[in-house]
Amino acid sequence: MSSDSLPRAYLNEIRSGFDQVKSQTEEALAQIDDEKFFMPLRDGDNSAAIIVKHMAGNLRSRFLDFLTSDGEKPDRRRDTEFELEGDDSRQSLMRRWEDSWTILAQALDQLGDGDLLRTVTVRDQPHSVLEALQRQLMHHSSHAGQVVFLAKHLNGGRWRTLSIPKGQSEEFNAEMRRRFAQAGQG
Repeated sequence: MSSDSLPRAYLNEIRSGFDQVKSQTEEALAQIDDEKFFMPLRDGDNSAAIIVKHMAGNLRSRFLDFLTSDGEKPDRRRDTEFELEGDDSRQSLMRRWEDSWTILAQALDQLGDGDLLRTVTVRDQPHSVLEALQRQLMHHSSHAGQVVFLAKHLNGGRWRTLSIPKGQSEEFNAEMRRRFAQAGQG
């Protein structure tokens, strides 16, 4: 059992949750080529590229100077996150993606146990740090699901599942029981 305080345990879980969102999104993106990266399901829908651009813009805005400035930065142009611009290549969007996740990691690294009940603002609306973190994790989880759905749809029969394959739940559960029974004996 961990000796972490409840606030530290929560911050560790938030970090783990964001890491899972990032990993799942990247695993889905790895299964689509550049053409499909920019392909929406229908006209007017968001492509994976647009979702990546929006997630990156949102993370940067919310977590740059997280504790000391409003989460909607004056230089953010949210509406343009939903438009492809001439210099938006997969490489440039993924660079923005990585930069924004670095900003998030740095913000999380700076949080101490006593910070969860501090107040931060987004568009001048006050939130506790705990609430702001939870809202962002939920927001980005939903976008990760959109990317997974798009990638699976666009990849058709070549999709490699990111979770337990259909029809293999019993085998997976048996393996987990074996693994954790052995870990408990160690």
